[in-house]
Amino acid sequence: MELNERLHNADGQEKKWLPTKIFWRQLFISVGVWNMLFMAGLCMGTPTVLIPQLRREANSTDAVDDETASWLYSVFGACTLPWVVITLLFTQYFGRRWPIIIGVSTIFLVFLFMSLSSTAKQILVAEIMEGCFLSCCLTVCVIILSEYTIPKYRGIFLCFKSSSFFWGLWIANIIGTFFHWRNIPILGMIVCFYSLTAFFWPESPHWLASKGRFEECKASYRWLHGCDEETERDLATLVKRQTDYLKFRAEKQKSFYYSQYTSKEFYKPLFLIVLAVTQYHFSGKLVCSIYVLEITKKITNSESTAYLIMLILDGVTILGIFIGCLLSRILNRRTMYLSFSAIGVVFLFLTSLYLYLVKLSVVVENNIFSIVLLTCFSIAISCGPMIMTTSVYGEVIPLKHKTSMFLIAILLFETYNALLLKNAPKLFKNLGFHGTFLMYGIVTGICTYLLYLYLPETKDKTLEQIEQQFEEESRAPTPPVEETELFITKQSQ
Repeated sequence: MELNERLHNADGQEKKWLPTKIFWRQLFISVGVWNMLFMAGLCMGTPTVLIPQLRREANSTDAVDDETASWLYSVFGACTLPWVVITLLFTQYFGRRWPIIIGVSTIFLVFLFMSLSSTAKQILVAEIMEGCFLSCCLTVCVIILSEYTIPKYRGIFLCFKSSSFFWGLWIANIIGTFFHWRNIPILGMIVCFYSLTAFFWPESPHWLASKGRFEECKASYRWLHGCDEETERDLATLVKRQTDYLKFRAEKQKSFYYSQYTSKEFYKPLFLIVLAVTQYHFSGKLVCSIYVLEITKKITNSESTAYLIMLILDGVTILGIFIGCLLSRILNRRTMYLSFSAIGVVFLFLTSLYLYLVKLSVVVENNIFSIVLLTCFSIAISCGPMIMTTSVYGEVIPLKHKTSMFLIAILLFETYNALLLKNAPKLFKNLGFHGTFLMYGIVTGICTYLLYLYLPETKDKTLEQIEQQFEEESRAPTPPVEETELFITKQSQ
């Protein structure tokens, strides 16, 4: 409260520096979130380099059989599913900060257990224990970045979230390539500590408003966003909308949930989220990142070359994400998302066609050309779906539906994650690489087209403005056919 009074009564000179203070406050919180995604990348990148090392140490592939290997690659999705429900309910009732603190504490213990493990089964148990932490990364981290940051920074902060994950993936692969894999969990234990700064974060003003704690909401909002005229106007809008919503919910207790969950206002954002999550996974980028060593070994027939190409492709992915982060400051969110998605679809089809022609012996296989295609595909997908999907479901989900929609989105996300990663080797075997890339291209193309039809622009809009836009669209009456035809006739005359 003392800080808020000082900001309210600040002179012109202090107000001049207010945006800088706001940026550093929001960056302080965002770095804690990015750090969690970095640790998630370390977790998911570990099996890629761990499995070959265990086999080399035992001088036998039996040390990690194919079935165990597929579980090591894919168990993240299955072990996260039950925790998603628990985490979201906990977030709904106890706020945004405590799930972060609990998640970071558990992953420290998991890294400690993993560093002491020596067999594939022990490591598999450690990966199953990661479910609580990974559920926080997929749910609470996105909620925090969308609720704590102002529209000016929100887009790029959400984009950097994805880059942090792939940084973790890349660092895990670098450590596993040049050093022993146990150094990965040791690094994880060290970087854990920064995210414990969540003890010092304010609670989310949006969550406080949803609970009717408006005085605390105002204090938190002003600490995060400042006290200028525009901020006060946005704060007043947030308070008014939540006051009206809580009043309406109290008055319409019997019909409230039926009316809320059968409206277009609920289903249109949900439809966009399903499309974005489906596109994210069926772009094939995550599968290629996890199985990159297996894929490049089959293309190059050389293990040392495969490791080198793996590190190059990981670096290219991060480069693509950073390019996307910079472009997000210039381009409209919708334009950027759909453009790079369409380019990614083109390269999926080109890669599929090239691999099919190689299979038919129409063209001679060229390792360099294969890597160029994968590189262009990686950059396009990294600038589009990889960084923009979280922006979609972080921005379009209304505050009143946050728990239910995030639950659906993340359950779908992790179901795709588990099924696609677990069955990727079977797809490669039965469909071939050309058939797998063709399937990815078709599904991603359909999702991109539907997003082109229905995805709104969200750049530089507050969460309340985006929510209000969906409400207005759901209430907008559809004109009768006769009136539409009459209007068209007048226009043509």
